[in-house]
Amino acid sequence: MKIAIVHDAIFTKAGGERVLLNVHQSFPDATIFTSIFDSKNTYPEFSQANIKTTWLDYIASNEKVYKLLFFPLGILASRSINLSGYDVVFATTTHSAKYIKVDKDCLVINYCFTPFRLAWNPESYNLYKNSQGVKRKFLDFIILILKKIDFKYAQRANHYIAMTEETSKRIKDCYSFNYKIDIINPSIDTSKYYISNQKKEYYLVVSRLEEYKKVDLAINTFNKLGFNLKIVGGGMESSYLKNMAKSNIEFLEKINDNELADLYSNCKALIFPQHEDYGLTPIEANASGRPVIALNKGGVLETGIPYSGDDQSFTMVLFREQTVDSLINAINLFEKLDCNPEFIRSHSLNFDDKVFINRIREYVYKKLELKNV
Repeated sequence: MKIAIVHDAIFTKAGGERVLLNVHQSFPDATIFTSIFDSKNTYPEFSQANIKTTWLDYIASNEKVYKLLFFPLGILASRSINLSGYDVVFATTTHSAKYIKVDKDCLVINYCFTPFRLAWNPESYNLYKNSQGVKRKFLDFIILILKKIDFKYAQRANHYIAMTEETSKRIKDCYSFNYKIDIINPSIDTSKYYISNQKKEYYLVVSRLEEYKKVDLAINTFNKLGFNLKIVGGGMESSYLKNMAKSNIEFLEKINDNELADLYSNCKALIFPQHEDYGLTPIEANASGRPVIALNKGGVLETGIPYSGDDQSFTMVLFREQTVDSLINAINLFEKLDCNPEFIRSHSLNFDDKVFINRIREYVYKKLELKNV
């Protein structure tokens, strides 16, 4: 079996790149094809993989430039990836990895994080939401083109894998994909995390500092509460968020895995204010024996156990609205609880890397066998 792995672009340390690493562990001899590869800002484990990039890698060397040039250069770059001669192409994708060229009889499997947000959910971007007049009409024109391109190449996949039932429904609705979509939850290496007995004195946010992550909601909440909050991550909103935070809020950017594990283990709880398609950080917190205070939407509902009156058998406390008052109510409730770190960590083991890697490997071989019957 000759298999290729394709990813949209590799330029950060995020959930998509974590999934890609685990897919590569499932098939360690497979080459990874991607539009650009920013080795300095992503996981060092990629140095062990054979990665082939496109001509765009010489122009867009980082995330910011890639996003500026995506339309149309990002699309054209992905279209230049020719995978003729491969038996299987496994794409981990939100947008452009599905645009590659393959043989007609190639087995194409898309592990789709979510349909391309800019095309299918432009309202999630302030750039679009706040636009008016000529600017709005121009954006609508671009989005119409993106939607047509995205839909066209989405049809090439023989099979889709989704992270959650919610993303599965989204794939079916956007791409009119009427076949069964299997759910394989992304995972973490639970062995990297541990339970600490130290006194918990701060809450924690681990997130890219991007608009849709709603880190501003956490900052406004903790500005009002005055509780200690540590925020780990960087991104386009970094300066804006730092300027709005009071002195009880600390920002940490370039930390290593061991330092992050310590931060998880010694926090009161992880604050997870965004509506996320999945979310690996809640599982990382749980693997450290720490609960999550999360918005009552998205993938977290499939990976956690909400508090329902029993202190000893929950992994998260939910809040219903993305408002300061709603989050404060959840935090005040949590302050009264006495959670069970051993129970929380035990639950996280259901989402260990070994489980994911085995399921991906079995899935591909099964689909290839059925195709060849």
